[in-house]
Amino acid sequence: MRRIIIALTGASGSIYALRLVKALAEAGAQMDLIVSKAALIVAKEELGLPEKEWIESLEGIAQASPGTRLHRHEIDDFTAPCASGSCPIDAMVVVPCTMATLAAIATGCGTNLIHRAADVTLKERRPLILVPREMPLSLIHLKNMTTATEAGATILPASPAFYSRPETLEALADTVVARILDHIGITPAHELVPRWRS
Repeated sequence: MRRIIIALTGASGSIYALRLVKALAEAGAQMDLIVSKAALIVAKEELGLPEKEWIESLEGIAQASPGTRLHRHEIDDFTAPCASGSCPIDAMVVVPCTMATLAAIATGCGTNLIHRAADVTLKERRPLILVPREMPLSLIHLKNMTTATEAGATILPASPAFYSRPETLEALADTVVARILDHIGITPAHELVPRWRS
């Protein structure tokens, strides 16, 4: 069973996190969830789900798949297992990833568990996927992305593809989620999106 950290920050794109949790649950993954306060605000705006219902929906998705476990850690809990390199984590995904979170990770100036877990993921040479959703990008953003990439992270922008002709927002979001799964080495229980000319 793969163990994946999923961190949600306050950028637009709550649906990506929702669809990723669903795909990982269906693949039988074990998940450590960290949610920032800003992510809760954005989820309410975008999905109409208050804090309690948003967390319950994520937990409910995980519980619907036998054998899957989702454990939530508080944003300021530095005693959480994923704050240590000795914790057997296979990969970490920050989705969506704010520019402030990207900057903290790129510079090593962390102030919360998301930053610390990302720092640990990098120092242990494990896959770290950052999914930013911002436009346009300033030179500061681009330099931080370069720094994070040089440190070992993968910058995977929330840029959905249209060649599969998605007909729903969920199907459109899945084009990004499928790429995330590819980069953390998880084959979903079913193909989310047809591969190009496969």
